Amino acid sequence: MSEGIVEVEALEVQPDDPQKDNEEAEADVSHKAIEDAEYAEADSKETKMAQESPRNTAAEISVTSNRDSDGTREDVFQMDLKHGMSENHISSSSFGATAEGIIEAGPKKDMMKVEPVSGPVVLSDDLKNPAMEKLDLVRKWSINTYKCTRQILSEKLGRGSRTVDLELEAQIEILRDNKRKYEHVVKLAQTLGSQLYQMVQTQRQLGDAFADLSLKSPELHEEFGFNAETQKLLSKNGETLLGAINFFICSVKTLVDKTIEDTMVNIKQYENARIEYDAYRTDLEELNLGPRDATTVPKIEQSQYAFQAYREKYEKMRNDVSIKLKFLEENKVKVLHNQLVLFHNAIAAYYAGNQKQLEQTLKQFHIKLKTPGADTPSWLEEQ
Repeated sequence: MSEGIVEVEALEVQPDDPQKDNEEAEADVSHKAIEDAEYAEADSKETKMAQESPRNTAAEISVTSNRDSDGTREDVFQMDLKHGMSENHISSSSFGATAEGIIEAGPKKDMMKVEPVSGPVVLSDDLKNPAMEKLDLVRKWSINTYKCTRQILSEKLGRGSRTVDLELEAQIEILRDNKRKYEHVVKLAQTLGSQLYQMVQTQRQLGDAFADLSLKSPELHEEFGFNAETQKLLSKNGETLLGAINFFICSVKTLVDKTIEDTMVNIKQYENARIEYDAYRTDLEELNLGPRDATTVPKIEQSQYAFQAYREKYEKMRNDVSIKLKFLEENKVKVLHNQLVLFHNAIAAYYAGNQKQLEQTLKQFHIKLKTPGADTPSWLEEQ
């Protein structure tokens, strides 16, 4: 108000146009007075609002839900804008403004401030471990395959050395040769069985033909009857012998395809362990022949550790194969002894025409013959 009075007095001093100057001065005084009144009223309202705004805004924020947030966003923005103007006005006003209004305006500013959270995404160890383990396994497998392939090629070309157990290698070679011979015996026995089956079927048909002719030829009834009985007897003995041969084939085939084959799998594992052992032994020898410095010493230590591991594996597999061959030999002798006795007694009794001895041989080895139609159940069993 004092500034308006000073300006009026300055205008009245000018001598140019007193009446016009007086009108303009009165207009300025009235305009300034109105602005000062409005300014003072707004100042008092804004000061009161600054004192009450933290509680009001806190109440508005606490009751606002997510559903109403879109509708009240513009109102909150306008209130923040007015509140910012009031803070600027209070801080720049005269000493009549209280410090309480400035202090109370601070919490709302801190409360409405939202700090974004950002940063790099870090994978946990649980997500890293499976992938790293797979990569490590692939790397180890590649290195092992490369070294073993190089060892095999060097042995075939005659450039590399190999570890040989003379006694064990001789036993393995004998077992392989016996396996081939047993397989050949099984094939021959199967051929004999198929041929005997055809002969038995022919003898049965021939006996039926003689029996039919004995009924239709009264003058040759006895002759056709004797031949019919003989062919039927031979057919029956042939079926008994066929049962013994089939039992012999099944037993020897089980020995070859299961017992010996299981040992051959262990021998294959033993040979793979031997190749790995020789591959890492050669690698260690090459590193030992080279210079020793800060780069090669860790490699030599790592190669020495791998060599010891594969050496233990090789020795373990060698012992396992030796024990397996020992048990296989005992089992093979027992099985083949029984089967060879069966085969000899059955063949001898058949060609000697000793039906009782042939049947006794089958009972000795607990062999049961399958009668025609025995596989199909009777109508009583189906019920």
